Amino acid sequence: MKHLALATAALAFAISGAWAQSTKIGNVAITHPWAPAATTNSAAYMRLVDTGRLPDQLVSASSPLADKVELHVFDVENGVYGMHPVHAIEVTPGAAATILRPGSAHVMLKGLKRPLKAGETFPMSLTFKNAGKVQIEVSVKGPQQVAAQASE
Repeated sequence: MKHLALATAALAFAISGAWAQSTKIGNVAITHPWAPAATTNSAAYMRLVDTGRLPDQLVSASSPLADKVELHVFDVENGVYGMHPVHAIEVTPGAAATILRPGSAHVMLKGLKRPLKAGETFPMSLTFKNAGKVQIEVSVKGPQQVAAQASE
């Protein structure tokens, strides 16, 4: 029983560490990058905080795990609400984070070269107009973790 408690505590620590990942480049902090497990296409979500005084933009992303990576938003185009590619995602300076989340702005991963499995991580490069390019590790979440994240 003691071993089970220790294993559970270690797993909880590992999971919380993956959720708490943070990377900074220039004035932009990237926290909690994650993606749902998937086989064909997926999306990556995260928090972007600009600690500077001037706005920045996320202008591109790439990953060796996808044939194509695009920046997307959900909005109304020609009277239809849906997902649309954009050239950039604004990152406004100040206390409010730009949150990439389901049903909002996100990084779209098209044509996965292999399935994304819960518990693993994968590399992604983000390029910001002012801050530059940075490599991050994206945590892959299973259905239960995705549901828990959505309810927060």
